[in-house]
Amino acid sequence: MWPDHAIWWQLYPLGFTGAEPAAAPSEVPTVVHRLPQLENWLDYAINLGCSGLLLGPVFAAETHGYDTIDHFRIDPRLGDDADFDHLIAGAHARGLRIALDGVFNHVARSFAHPEWFRRGADGLATFEGHEHLVALDHERPEVAQYVGDVLRFWNARGVDAWRLDAAYAVPPEFWRSVLPRDRDVWYFGEVIHGDYAAYVEKSGLDSVTQYELWKAIWSSLNDRNFFELSYALGRHNALLDTFVPQTFVGNHDVTRLATRLDDERHVGHALAILFLVGGVPSVYAGDEQAYRGLKEDRAGGDDAIRPGFPDTPAELAPYGWPTYRLHQELIGLRRRHPWLTRARTTVEQLTNETIALRSTHGDEWVLLLLNVSDRDQHFVLDRDQHSSRAEAPVVPAHGWKFLTSS
Repeated sequence: MWPDHAIWWQLYPLGFTGAEPAAAPSEVPTVVHRLPQLENWLDYAINLGCSGLLLGPVFAAETHGYDTIDHFRIDPRLGDDADFDHLIAGAHARGLRIALDGVFNHVARSFAHPEWFRRGADGLATFEGHEHLVALDHERPEVAQYVGDVLRFWNARGVDAWRLDAAYAVPPEFWRSVLPRDRDVWYFGEVIHGDYAAYVEKSGLDSVTQYELWKAIWSSLNDRNFFELSYALGRHNALLDTFVPQTFVGNHDVTRLATRLDDERHVGHALAILFLVGGVPSVYAGDEQAYRGLKEDRAGGDDAIRPGFPDTPAELAPYGWPTYRLHQELIGLRRRHPWLTRARTTVEQLTNETIALRSTHGDEWVLLLLNVSDRDQHFVLDRDQHSSRAEAPVVPAHGWKFLTSS
């Protein structure tokens, strides 16, 4: 299946293209053709090693895109149907898949069907206290019909995958009843906590976001406590018995990796883990250029992690290209060993500050040695050619190293 070979470059179009933070109130809004700017970045994504664009919201909305007004219309701040079709054609011509962000748990208050809003004891139900985001009533057959129609409409336009926003807030059985299966489309849901495997089984989704692993990666590096990562990888291996998780070390909803890590020397460690372990990985646009950004719990608190990008990659600052090349190197390793998507990862050496991780497939293996201590570390490994301390690989302080079977 093609998702086994997918590596997504995720971007947030409204921020990426510098769109206005709020749509102008007008019955006939002015269309600004910003989507063509994304076409300038398609070859950049390919050169990075990615095989698909994972787009944030592109449908007509009031502000940030997660307050949708009309799921059948491109946000006029981004362009129109012709712009979208041209982007799809340009991506597909290069072999890039396109994924859309489906926001179906909640909508804007100006959504055309207020009779579909879910009501609670205190009035309209909102999404996690955000008063301008009103929850849909997923028990209504009209809502199920609408969501299914939206998915079919855009699938027919060439969409290859969907990220289902706030899936955790939607009854899993809802997805099983509405997801079209007439094309080879990949559906994954945003699930932050809970029983991932049970949600996939009940919902019929192909995958969900692996937030538990995301947290363990940066937290174990910051705390110099690889026991946390070892525990999370055990749980991650168990998930792979049921489905292939969508993995990441950064996205549009979290503090950027370069900011989250206490020691920027450990960016490579985090990326190496991401591309070693099983999963369908994504890279959040800008992380590959060492962008920084702190998410804050306030109005406008996402702005720093969703900045505008220049018109073309040639206009990027020079300081970010070493991190881009690091991504290329690690994605290249992943592509040379495509079986890593479904690989289990075992821990072969473990201390607070060192860990040896081996992913295997038959006779093939990839071994990752990580060291976050302040001194060089020798790794003594029983299952490869390094069987004595004299022959043991040495990883420098705050370094990492890959070994492969071929």
